[in-house]
Amino acid sequence: MVLIRLSSALLAAATLARALDHNKAPEIVPGAFVVEYENDMDTKSFVNSIDGAKLRKDLRFELFKGASIQFADAKQAEKTMEQVAEIPQVKNVWRVRSYPAPRHIVHSVGDAAGAKAAVLKRQSANDTFSTHVMTQVNKLRDAGITGKGIKIAVIDTGIDYLHPALGGCFGPGCLVSYGTDLVGDKYDGKTKPVPDPDPMDNCNGHGSHVAGIIAAQSNNPYGIIGGAQGVTLGAFRVFGCEGQVNDDVLIEAYLQAYEAGSDLITASLGSPSGWADDAWATVVSRIVQNGVPCVVAAGNEGDSGLFYASTAATGRGVTGIGSVDNTLAPALLSIGSYAVDTGASKDYGFTPAGEFDSWTTVTYPLWAVNYDTSDPSGGCDPYPDSTPDLTNHIVLVRRGNCTFAQKVQNAVKKGAKHVIVYNNVAGVSSISAPVAGVLAVAMVTGTQGADWISDLKAGKTISVTLPNPVNVTKSIFEFVNTDSPGFVSGYSSWGPSFEMDLKPQFSTPGGMILSTYPRALGAYAVLSGTSMACPLAAAIYALMMDARGTKDPKTIENALSATSKPIRWQARPGDLNSTLVAPVPQQGSGLIQVYDAAYTKTLLSASSLSFGDSDALALSNSREFTISNTGSSAVTYGLSHTGAATGFTFATGSSLIPATYPGGLEVSASYATITFSPASNFTIAPGARKVITVTAKQPAGLDAKRLPVYSGYISVSGSDGSSLVLPYIGAAGSLRATQVLTSDGGWVARNNDSTNLRVPDNTTFTLPPPGQANNTAYFGRTSVPKVVFTLAFGSKLVRADVVPLDNCTTSAKNATVVLGTKTIGSVDNFPSYYNVRNVAGDFAEVPWTGKLADGTYVQPGRYKLAFKALRIGGNPDVAADYDTAESQSFRVQYATLTKRSTTWKRRN
Repeated sequence: MVLIRLSSALLAAATLARALDHNKAPEIVPGAFVVEYENDMDTKSFVNSIDGAKLRKDLRFELFKGASIQFADAKQAEKTMEQVAEIPQVKNVWRVRSYPAPRHIVHSVGDAAGAKAAVLKRQSANDTFSTHVMTQVNKLRDAGITGKGIKIAVIDTGIDYLHPALGGCFGPGCLVSYGTDLVGDKYDGKTKPVPDPDPMDNCNGHGSHVAGIIAAQSNNPYGIIGGAQGVTLGAFRVFGCEGQVNDDVLIEAYLQAYEAGSDLITASLGSPSGWADDAWATVVSRIVQNGVPCVVAAGNEGDSGLFYASTAATGRGVTGIGSVDNTLAPALLSIGSYAVDTGASKDYGFTPAGEFDSWTTVTYPLWAVNYDTSDPSGGCDPYPDSTPDLTNHIVLVRRGNCTFAQKVQNAVKKGAKHVIVYNNVAGVSSISAPVAGVLAVAMVTGTQGADWISDLKAGKTISVTLPNPVNVTKSIFEFVNTDSPGFVSGYSSWGPSFEMDLKPQFSTPGGMILSTYPRALGAYAVLSGTSMACPLAAAIYALMMDARGTKDPKTIENALSATSKPIRWQARPGDLNSTLVAPVPQQGSGLIQVYDAAYTKTLLSASSLSFGDSDALALSNSREFTISNTGSSAVTYGLSHTGAATGFTFATGSSLIPATYPGGLEVSASYATITFSPASNFTIAPGARKVITVTAKQPAGLDAKRLPVYSGYISVSGSDGSSLVLPYIGAAGSLRATQVLTSDGGWVARNNDSTNLRVPDNTTFTLPPPGQANNTAYFGRTSVPKVVFTLAFGSKLVRADVVPLDNCTTSAKNATVVLGTKTIGSVDNFPSYYNVRNVAGDFAEVPWTGKLADGTYVQPGRYKLAFKALRIGGNPDVAADYDTAESQSFRVQYATLTKRSTTWKRRN
């Protein structure tokens, strides 16, 4: 094992901040709905009674009785479902939504064959896995607490259960002992699921990595240790090899996992939401209410700032898991060798670029562009005429100002076939240099590159063997994280929810995590994301169940929260000196300390407190919680308060531009004033409890229009040495008064314009005839508009109503007044429910073919769109509770085609 110090540039890549595209709000599946019954009824008869409906899924389970249904062409779907919602036997109706495959970054991957010879083995007697040391998992494992007998359901991409470290089999008696595939390999969210009983993961890898974090056995060459090796796993596969998953599949998976007797359900997936009442979150909350804890990844949109929590982590009672960065950053590197002059052979590690079809093992002398290890431009310019023929050399060049491809291209022009790039920061990263003529490109660490340059400068000859990566061993190089060890990961999504509930609840390591991977994809890999933090939390729950002898979700959550370690604020990687505590909506209660949680004798009745916004605080500025002494001796307690950094939801100078992290999200050291009753020390007898009243006064002098979110920790210190925390949050501003629509509001753009530029007034759009949007005969002959709007804040309901401007048309005569607007109906797929706010530069956009929500089409004529976005806490039936905007005017006409011989023409 090699230990190297990790620099900020490498860690910036490792932490995922802006490394992945944003997950947008879940997409609506056209014409699809989830219906919940008040009581059980025959689904076939129910669906047959709905005109035009077909059954998607029969969702009748112990905790949820209903179905998902589909309208073939979505015509009349909205109107029909409005009527269905009024049926006394119907409890709830939701649109079906689609969620993307879990987002994570793959840093390095092992090799199933070569891994057998890997050199690193950890001691089996003592757990030294860095993530376990950070969370005290090692202490419980060393004490023999492994989660034995606990059943954890993993809802994900399946599990490669034939992997030796994941048990090698599937079924009773195996590590992966139960589960099913609900969808099949070809499912992508748009195709029909093809279930089968085999939940094998051999084409994605996410679920296998998650499974290893929870329960990998010690029979692996890289010393990977699952957090709870005594559990059994259930694999519920909800993703195909690519694409998305619809929430009716997720609902079915959760309910199957519950009825299979799972003690805990974990899912590292979701999308930005902020709402607790969508269909999926509602079902997960219900499972928690019935005694089965559910941990869900908080999301990887940390750069989007406050109020960007993901569903179903937003569900009431659901435990959202944030991510902190590992203290070590492991990398799986291919091993080559070299020799200086006539010295002994030494090993070096590298990451290869590209495919390996033309890559053959070679041994050539090393040749460097220059000997200046600080020159970022080395190799960026064409080589001088004095450069020798480099055909039988390996060219060494520093990473720097220009692209990899440019540096490689310049070497190839002088005959080079093999290039090694040495990093300009510590460690290595993935590399891409698709240049014709080159046979092999690799990257080595900056340290290795500097050593070679030093020897070359001294006139020594370095003979380097660059092997084909397919045929060599991969070994672990562990980089010491000097820039963000144990700090909140830059990608970890911030809460709170739009109901001012705290999300996430707490955090575990998720950045740069080594775990298992499908054998077909390399067997082992290093990944980052809250996807990696969530399964460690699931393992920790199992350890808690084992150690404390309870499976109660609230008891476990409260104990873990109370014993967590609050994390200091880090404005950006490399900032290690801040004295501020990180905002609670970024970290929850902090980094889990499970050993302390497993054996604490003092329990709190809540995992957090919310004082709501200024409106809620004006109604009541106090909250209560209970301290219980479950020990055998009386304990005297004292209370104190630590304020955390206050974060601003909106950027400086504008109440409508969300503040982004890192860099753009401003924080303040202004704290709330917290007082307690009783105010002084008090004693609680064994088996007794004490009610504590907490009163808050929000920080003064902050711009309420920027919606500052204040937070902190109430500290409970006992004479028995106990030290607990209770996080709290509040908003120093009014959520209801916060403007929802941005100043841009809503407008009409051309569907083929990716920039969403507003078209001029009275622009004419020639649409395909009604129902012909997918007819290829009209492709290139029509111009389709796009409905675009931007939200500065979340809105439970957004309307886009079509307003006729030609009063003499039949449409105008049939218009009705809705919330003060004369309209002929809503744009298809509107109203839009449970809307997340847009981050800077993002838009909500919907192509429009002239169809209305009731399935009819607008007549040719001139129109505008009236946008209405419901403010937080607003009444959907009161016009004054909406922000409003109007689009520019535009004209609609339909194309017709006449066939003359083989020529098609458009007739307006």
